[in-house]
Amino acid sequence: MTWRKIGFIFKPDEKNEWMMSHAQLPIVDQIGDDTFKVYFGTRDRFNRTVATYIEVQADHPQVVLYVHKRPVLGLGELGCFDDSGAMPSWVVTHEGIKYMYYIGWNVGTAVPYRNAIGVAISEDGGRNFHRRYTGPIMDRTPSEPYFCATPCVIIEKCLWRMWYQSCVKWEVYGGKPEPYYHIKYAESLDGFQWNQRGRVCIDFKSSNEVGITRPSVIKENGIYKMWYSYRGLADYRTKKEQSYRIGYAESRDGLQWIRKDELAGIDLSESGWDSEMIAYPYVFKHRGLMHMFYNGNGFGRSGFGYAVWVEG
Repeated sequence: MTWRKIGFIFKPDEKNEWMMSHAQLPIVDQIGDDTFKVYFGTRDRFNRTVATYIEVQADHPQVVLYVHKRPVLGLGELGCFDDSGAMPSWVVTHEGIKYMYYIGWNVGTAVPYRNAIGVAISEDGGRNFHRRYTGPIMDRTPSEPYFCATPCVIIEKCLWRMWYQSCVKWEVYGGKPEPYYHIKYAESLDGFQWNQRGRVCIDFKSSNEVGITRPSVIKENGIYKMWYSYRGLADYRTKKEQSYRIGYAESRDGLQWIRKDELAGIDLSESGWDSEMIAYPYVFKHRGLMHMFYNGNGFGRSGFGYAVWVEG
């Protein structure tokens, strides 16, 4: 069993000041049998992230039908948790309303940045989003004192379930502070107020592994399946041996997970846009076939592409 890479889809052409580089954390919203709306985070000329989308052909996602002309979610107010960036991480639809869970960025001093999780809603089919709150819905707590980010949210009956990145510490390496983070779990009854108990789902498997992020969860035949990114510590920005790879885990209840990274079924290409890094998977089903949209080199600087799951 493996993912068969189909190819590259999109990266910014550097013609718009608000969309100069990167197409990070692709999120697929199936808006019909024939079209996917793909949300992602893009960076302006000041390296600040905002959210926008493209539309692609569902059966041939390499065919881009439309590129949105402006952000659907811009920067937060000055001094708020998202005044330096608002990066989309997940979109769910509930009772006709779309909920965009996003990562708010602040620039730091002792450390480079601080993240928290916000939510915006759309009542026009995802063409525009507005913040539900000016502040974050999940942030630092007494037991999680650093930051949280990259939520994945699914709704099961009346329960909203979230898997998210949680920073456990910063350490100086090579003269620079570097974050350590893994994946935790939270619950909600309305998608806004979250019970953040610090339950760890995917933990580090070795002393060299320090970053686990962007969970993507589906439930199939009674089994929860999660794809995510993991990386090493030393020179992960420049050495492909240490850069992000895509991992895989399974669970019976969504709480206790068994890592099975050897079954992830995808790795670096020999050359091209995803030959140094593969990261930030988003997995979903369309017409009975499993798809994965993911980022390549440079944390999304090279854009995103997709693969399909092949049995046997």
